Amino acid sequence: MARLSNHIEDYLRALLLEREGQIEIKRNVLAEHFNCAPSQINYVLTTRFTPVQGFFVESRRGGGGFIRIVQVEIKSDAEFYDRLTEAVGKSITQSKANQILDTLEEMDYMTENEHHLLGLTLSDRALAVASDKRNALRADLLQNILLGIFS
Repeated sequence: MARLSNHIEDYLRALLLEREGQIEIKRNVLAEHFNCAPSQINYVLTTRFTPVQGFFVESRRGGGGFIRIVQVEIKSDAEFYDRLTEAVGKSITQSKANQILDTLEEMDYMTENEHHLLGLTLSDRALAVASDKRNALRADLLQNILLGIFS
């Protein structure tokens, strides 16, 4: 499944480059192209094309439905920090935290090794002692990590 997701992401990113940062495409056409369920397209959109990563995604369902992806330029570290801290909020799952770490590595705010170590630190396993409060603890830790990166 991850492999297909990578292919869909690469295809959409190539289209975005080709069309100057904005595309509009029908979800069903895209699903047919990749011979997958429309839900797979939704998964890629929600995990790989997020506001934190600099994308605005508009999606309309139904017969005339479409997906519009617009790549938004992040103009400053301060703006990027604000987006990240807003995305983290007061509680964050391990999956969402990993997406933020992925973005930070992709944008050269951290090394691959730092990404790996922080991923382990923010994992459900590492935060198991906090049980029902681990998402809140993870958010606090990640907010402090962001503060350290951007200060």
